Amino acid sequence: MIPPRHSEAWLRSRFAEDRAGEPITAGDGHLWRKADEIRPAAVLVPVVRREGELTVLFTRRTAHLNDHAGQISFPGGRAEPGDSSAAETALRETAEEIGLAASRVEILGNLYQYLTVTGYRVTPVVGLVTPPLELQPDRFEVAEVFEVPLEFLLDPSNHQRNSVVHDGQRRRYFAVPYRQYYIWGATAGMLMNFCSLLSG
Repeated sequence: MIPPRHSEAWLRSRFAEDRAGEPITAGDGHLWRKADEIRPAAVLVPVVRREGELTVLFTRRTAHLNDHAGQISFPGGRAEPGDSSAAETALRETAEEIGLAASRVEILGNLYQYLTVTGYRVTPVVGLVTPPLELQPDRFEVAEVFEVPLEFLLDPSNHQRNSVVHDGQRRRYFAVPYRQYYIWGATAGMLMNFCSLLSG
């Protein structure tokens, strides 16, 4: 029996299957960074088990940060030498950033790595999160935490493909506007790979 689309059982089944094919996007950080400048990082793609639906949790970064100020992100950050895996990096950084306890997260699997313009090779780690979350965002880094229904994110009619000129080169990027939020850039790129895995 096939589980209902957008259900928890359906989400688990997508990660239990063998995945094939290429990512929708792998990022274009290689255009601005040399290979030895690329550093490993990981983010958590937190899928929250809300009553009657699944949502995805995002953060809005504070306006004074050096990288991606004010932008929408997944919680996470750079890998530390003692981290044994991308999942450990993502869980540690998420706990530091928004106070989400690792005990509330069940890791389902990883998405394709994404190379950012800021010089990170990011591994997105998908985790199923069980409320209550009891979040305590780091006020220096995080201005806001919010959730978007997974069903909305999976709808292709909500996806945009735009372009901008950066350092004399035209960059194409994905975007997913939601209410007052504009999810774009690396976060939207990783989100497109997530949607591709679930929809394929």
